[in-house]
Amino acid sequence: MSHPSQSALEHGAAHHGGHDGEHADHGSLRSYLTGFVLAAILTIIPFWLVMGHVIHDTQVTVLVVLGLAAVQIVVHMIYFLHLDTRSENGWNMLAFIFTIVLVVIVLGASVWVMYNENANMMPMSPQYQNHQQGS
Repeated sequence: MSHPSQSALEHGAAHHGGHDGEHADHGSLRSYLTGFVLAAILTIIPFWLVMGHVIHDTQVTVLVVLGLAAVQIVVHMIYFLHLDTRSENGWNMLAFIFTIVLVVIVLGASVWVMYNENANMMPMSPQYQNHQQGS
């Protein structure tokens, strides 16, 4: 049996990232703490908005909460999942974008189907309409 040469070992370590390159993409303690603080703030603010009835218009509150949720998704992607255009030569980001497109299509189609089902339902019978008006 032949033993691998030193240059082959160095080439293998360089090819697979080695220990230094392998952990270079992982975040530091400061990065994780920054992500944690941002995620906590982005959780507390919507909770405060909803529980304190800070914004009186419900639709505006929903839009603000959804916007903060989208920002929190980005924070999680960057600080915890380490997804960016540099990792895996951009393939991770491309896979993520593809996943988002599929989720948007599935959710959008589901909402569309539910809306059309509701709009095209038969009217309620008179006995149920009277019961609902009396409540």
